[in-house]
Amino acid sequence: METNGEIVRPTAQQALAALADAEQVRASTAAVSATPWPRWFTTALTLYIAAIPPVYGGTLARPDWLLPHAVWSVILVVMSSAFLGLFAVAAAGWRKKTGVALRFDVLPKRVTLPLVTGLPAVLLGSVLVFRATHEPMWLFAASAIGVAVSITFHLVFVRLHRRAS
Repeated sequence: METNGEIVRPTAQQALAALADAEQVRASTAAVSATPWPRWFTTALTLYIAAIPPVYGGTLARPDWLLPHAVWSVILVVMSSAFLGLFAVAAAGWRKKTGVALRFDVLPKRVTLPLVTGLPAVLLGSVLVFRATHEPMWLFAASAIGVAVSITFHLVFVRLHRRAS
């Protein structure tokens, strides 16, 4: 700090107080960054997860299952585009509300790692099993598991956010 050309050094207490304030800002920013998605986006995400197995299964089914492959492919592209658009809206709303861009690196790895590895394995694995067995039960079971995981994941982050705040 400078005042009229003179250098003023903070006292040890002032420096410690400034460090404590900086730590509090960092902790509150991390807590805000881990806040769960808005409910409307959680609902959209859950519906998207529920729709992935039957739509992707219909795209890969041999012979055609319920609809022609081209129709399933169009549904998959439209559904994914709509999801990405909603994601962009949610991210922009988050940035406007908090002033912080979405950061996935602040989410606890013990929660996100099983989700990031397990959910795709269940959703896409069911499609492969469906293609081999022609039994749609696998697709709907994966959809139900995906919905349960999505809702549970949201509730866990609600709890983590409340604990951090």
